[in-house]
Amino acid sequence: MNIDGSDDGGKRVSAVQRAFEVIGVLRDSGTVRINDVAEALDIPTSTAHVHLKTLESVGYVVQGDDGYRLGLRFLRDGAVVRNDLNVYSTAKPEIDELAETTGEVANLGVEENGQRVIVYQSEGSEAVYDNALIGEYTNMHWTALGKAILSELPEEYVRAIVDRYGLPAATESTIDTSETLFEELEIIREQGFALEDEERRTGIRSIAIPLNVEDRIVGAVSLSGPKERFDDGRIESELLPALRDRTNVIEVKTTYE
Repeated sequence: MNIDGSDDGGKRVSAVQRAFEVIGVLRDSGTVRINDVAEALDIPTSTAHVHLKTLESVGYVVQGDDGYRLGLRFLRDGAVVRNDLNVYSTAKPEIDELAETTGEVANLGVEENGQRVIVYQSEGSEAVYDNALIGEYTNMHWTALGKAILSELPEEYVRAIVDRYGLPAATESTIDTSETLFEELEIIREQGFALEDEERRTGIRSIAIPLNVEDRIVGAVSLSGPKERFDDGRIESELLPALRDRTNVIEVKTTYE
């Protein structure tokens, strides 16, 4: 595992980095004009234009009447990457079943480069969407998915993640010290699940269980919803049993299929 790129001698291609910075502007802002990109990145308009036209020529940016936007080639590439994850194909129907039986939002998450990534999501009939998109990267310590995965990672790797990203607070309830984080991870290991209690978004709670296949952490599965529906009693009597059941099925299927 490596999250700092320290083994490559620091070599970078600046034009490639700049191209992805341009992509980042379009991802965050939607349809933009050349001047918007130039201003956001503090680069000459001519430079922004060249990057946009280059990305357009290879199909990753599309120009319309209102400006430039990201192309659907990213969707194709994302689908290819996701389908290559063994856990995704086996977990998808189980995530759907979990959402249907609980009525809440069910998620599959993995760790990449020290951040939590939502790989798949399914919404039950009573689901309250909390703006966590498929493909979203975010800090591990903010979420139940992230903390569940962290609890199964080597301590030195967890510390490397903290060194790189810090422990920024999203709400007043967010863990913001290493001491508190490692105490929380120990609790998660003992009880077998992670609880997110308004640590990322006020009013939202989530529970997650890590996915281990052949003694290797491959991700985590979670349920999330409004705090008033995720009270401790319902978590213990209904949500955790359903989550444990589906997680066990995913682990078995991923191991033997």
